[in-house]
Amino acid sequence: MPKSIPILTIDGPSGSGKGTISRAVAERLGWNYLDSGAIYRAVGLAAAWESIDLSDADAVAACAARTEIRFENDEAGEPRVIVNGKDATHQLRMETAGAAASAIAAHPPVRAALVDLQHRFRQAPGLVADGRDMGTVIFPDAPYKVFLTASAEERAKRRHKQLKEKGVSVNLDSLLHEIAARDERDAGRAVAPLKPANDAVILDSTGMPITEVIERVLAVLPDSLRRR
Repeated sequence: MPKSIPILTIDGPSGSGKGTISRAVAERLGWNYLDSGAIYRAVGLAAAWESIDLSDADAVAACAARTEIRFENDEAGEPRVIVNGKDATHQLRMETAGAAASAIAAHPPVRAALVDLQHRFRQAPGLVADGRDMGTVIFPDAPYKVFLTASAEERAKRRHKQLKEKGVSVNLDSLLHEIAARDERDAGRAVAPLKPANDAVILDSTGMPITEVIERVLAVLPDSLRRR
């Protein structure tokens, strides 16, 4: 892995805005972008397509090893995720896909199968990696790390608004319950629990506009990297 290529990791709980902020920061910097959550969601979806029991760690790991995942933009510049040749973008946005990702992420064989894939995203001129264990497990040597969070209530409202705008019918109270349950599950799992890296900058974005969050994340980097 090219250690000289800079990495900014942005970790945090579900609904904290990691994806939106990470994509915006990568765009501003002209860096590559890794959505690790989408990779786990894609494997969970691929396993579901094959009717694999998500509690069967070895079977899911084998599925992960043979699953092909591509990130690309459509003609309008919107990000798409292609799983085994199928456009799975819409399905991966569903809460069921998020729950499946959280479930399989607890399996050490699955995580091991996906580590190398994530490492390959480290390419020049730099990488913005968004997830739950980017700064603690996947890229522990990353020189720049942010742990982005917000209150569970605010994260549920953001997710509700996002899904409604995409035409998905959801219930706010149900989303809040799912987010709280996922927080507990992700923080309590034995393998790569959700937590800030010791050297991460912790940023609570509750009540903060997106533009300000982006600027605060960029401020973690030295001036030399912020200039394109």
